[in-house]
Amino acid sequence: MFARSLGVAGIAMLMAAAYAFAETPGSPMMQGHDMHGHQGMMGETQPANEPTLPGQDAFGAIQEIVRILEADPNTDWSKVNIGALREHLIDMNEVTLHALADEKPLDNGVEITVTGEGRTIEAIKRMVPAHAHELRAMGWTATTDDLANGARLVVTSNDPAQMVKLKALGFMGIMVQGSHHQMHHLMMAKGEFTH
Repeated sequence: MFARSLGVAGIAMLMAAAYAFAETPGSPMMQGHDMHGHQGMMGETQPANEPTLPGQDAFGAIQEIVRILEADPNTDWSKVNIGALREHLIDMNEVTLHALADEKPLDNGVEITVTGEGRTIEAIKRMVPAHAHELRAMGWTATTDDLANGARLVVTSNDPAQMVKLKALGFMGIMVQGSHHQMHHLMMAKGEFTH
């Protein structure tokens, strides 16, 4: 469990470093912006000597979504539901940091029993079956079974290269597959998607 948490922490540190680099004057992301800061989505200038990181990843994700909504003149504020996005981000945190994943290699993929306690159980039951749909859309065979304390996820493929990849990815590597995550956060905040 410690090794998994350390891995997640390492990824978070890399993401923070990449974000900090992107915000550095002279970086490719900052080209065309003044050297004392950048023009934010709301039109405010961020001086170079002020912090840019929100200090907490879920807070930062919500902040980013709110800025996108505020910058879009077509946002229907009567449908916006930031609370639903917050609950989903809590689920993501529970599954990433607190769920236990018992991975069993199969000849053609992997079987993963994902369990937890308390709030983590409900997060597993919401996230794992929902993500199986995304995995099927990507061409893998993915099924889930409901368990009293979580869910069982089986992901397989007929492609030998994909079989090796699935075993290497493991639970969290499989859970982050697909490009839908950020867009469904925006859709959820707009009230257009129910998790």
